[in-house]
Amino acid sequence: MNILLVSSYLPYPLFSGGHIRLYNLIRELSKKHRITLICEKRDYQGELEIKKLKKFCKKVITVPRKKQWSLGNIVRTGLSFSPFLITGHTSKLMREEIKSAISESQFDLIHVETSYVMQNLPAGNLSIPVVLVEHNIEYLVYKRFADNAPLILRPLLYLDVAKLKYWEERMWKKATKLVAVSNIEKKIMSKIRKDVIIVPNGVDIAKFNSAIQNQSSRFKVHQGEKRILFIGEFKWVQNINAIEWILKEIWPKLRAEFTRQINNREIKLWVVGRDIPSSIRKLTNDKSVFFDENAPLETELIYQNAYLLLAPIKVGGGTSFKILEGMASGVPVITTPLGNAIGAKEDSEILIANDSEGFVGKTLELLENDELYEEISKNARKFIEENYDWGVITKKLESVYESAAS
Repeated sequence: MNILLVSSYLPYPLFSGGHIRLYNLIRELSKKHRITLICEKRDYQGELEIKKLKKFCKKVITVPRKKQWSLGNIVRTGLSFSPFLITGHTSKLMREEIKSAISESQFDLIHVETSYVMQNLPAGNLSIPVVLVEHNIEYLVYKRFADNAPLILRPLLYLDVAKLKYWEERMWKKATKLVAVSNIEKKIMSKIRKDVIIVPNGVDIAKFNSAIQNQSSRFKVHQGEKRILFIGEFKWVQNINAIEWILKEIWPKLRAEFTRQINNREIKLWVVGRDIPSSIRKLTNDKSVFFDENAPLETELIYQNAYLLLAPIKVGGGTSFKILEGMASGVPVITTPLGNAIGAKEDSEILIANDSEGFVGKTLELLENDELYEEISKNARKFIEENYDWGVITKKLESVYESAAS
């Protein structure tokens, strides 16, 4: 197929889940299809990042990503029916590039990555089928932000949430085919249309082979300490919420239990991420907590040195990359029912906890029971290999393409 892919971001470097997803899908799709990528590019991205995508794309066209929080965007939003997110991603230059690309090449379909760039497609009824892929329900993300804003600002923010909800639902109806990344999003989107298709996130299995091969070293690394990992981008509310829960409730209780029961061993909480807020650091003075902003960008090297992964997800949705990558590395994962959107088997492929005591109990089980640790590790890796390798995921997306173009 000849595919025009329109995205709200240039998917390199692999700093976020969205970047990882789109980069790997493009890489896999390029084996069978011709891809023209038109996307927004941030200031820190240059020719080096563009070249990474040119390896897989017939053509890569970028337009500057406008600054979202500007006086102009705020004023335009206030004076129009467009929500703030849409205003910030409306680009005359992108619209012109899309129109030019369509006139120069006969595309079989248009893949749009996130609804908030869909307004840049040519107006009117397109003869080319459009596949819209949504990572989140954006109006719910903005609503959580509005719920925690100062009272004086909430009426204006809730008005913007209402506009964004109207816009998202309108774009969902407009697309030829609509894709969600997990059943959580699908349930909400299915209230608007019943034919939502799930194409989940995936993992580059080969990339995490080194973590599996060095699995035995997790028992011995760092002079006998076992590193319990939390990893995340701290600009996302779900990660802030999760690490606060760990530092305020889970870790103090775990330390108290661990000291009494297994006082001849050492555990460390390894908090990995860029730009860790000072408000998070101030939540603890426990010397067993290690904040690390300089961990390798190659996450397979991080998991190679992690004993287990804590992912106490209370808000958000989708298939979490940290959980997929941890399981692909053979690192046992303890999460909430919400975090298990991938459908792994409880107590066989993943461990599930509902509260702080549950997380403490499950963590102690893995620390004390080597047989359970090995069982969870091996089963998790096998589950990911069979269900979440990017090759498997790409085939699901290709079937969506075929149904849209038929």
